[in-house]
Amino acid sequence: MKLSPQRAARNRHQCDVRLVMTERPSHETLVNFDNVDLAYDSAGNAVEDVSLRIDEQEFIALVGPSGCGKSTFMKLCSGLRPSSTGTVTVAGSKVSGPVKIVGMAFQNPTLLPWRNTLDNVLLPLEIVKPHRWKFRREKEKYVLKAKELLGSVGLAGFENHYPWQLSGGMQQRASLCRALVHDPKLLLLDEPFAALDAFTREELWCVLRDLWMLHHFTVVLVTHDLREAVFLADTVYVMSKRPGRIVARRDIDLPRPRELAVTYTDYFAQLVLELREHISVIRKN
Repeated sequence: MKLSPQRAARNRHQCDVRLVMTERPSHETLVNFDNVDLAYDSAGNAVEDVSLRIDEQEFIALVGPSGCGKSTFMKLCSGLRPSSTGTVTVAGSKVSGPVKIVGMAFQNPTLLPWRNTLDNVLLPLEIVKPHRWKFRREKEKYVLKAKELLGSVGLAGFENHYPWQLSGGMQQRASLCRALVHDPKLLLLDEPFAALDAFTREELWCVLRDLWMLHHFTVVLVTHDLREAVFLADTVYVMSKRPGRIVARRDIDLPRPRELAVTYTDYFAQLVLELREHISVIRKN
């Protein structure tokens, strides 16, 4: 059976990227947490005594039991919540409000139903300073950029489709493009693939892998899927039950680029099991 051009483009994400990154070069620190606590109310801290460093172009994953503060960590990174104590620094500046170099994507693609795919992707450029001023002056340039992004994730030809005309996986691809259209230095992903079936989820892993290797942004991924964390990340952090603390760090020394075949190797299974054991201990305690 002959594949459509769009389907063929999506399938190429399994094998298109051939960049060699067997060792990650050292970079400047982009995000730094120094003894950070956050309490939403008098019930106690949601996260406590969190200290870690994320380098430019690093891909980290946060795993842990439900309610451990993974999403709270994202809010602290983005400046959506201030820390109660301690300091969060992004790009050399102490975080005191929303961080402008951040892109975000969530489990729900949250595409606006009255806007087509292209207009959904362009939305951040229309409403976020300073991008909206540039967008008004150079709209054609940014439209072309958005179309190129959509093409890179296999959505060429779907620019004028509305969310209800797209599958769940296609909507999540569009959501990733929207998060990246303004060239953020830091991409925050809160369980972006959790609602997808297993095959689509793995396909989206490869889409994200390719985007990261081509555009060189920094990623913080929150996930409950340990295979996802090991396949995508340079470093995986394990968080305790509430109040969330960093209780383990695992560097993932699998060579890049990683193909899905690596997920069936003994060493990959060993890494997943090691993380699973950390979480089992947390649950018991």
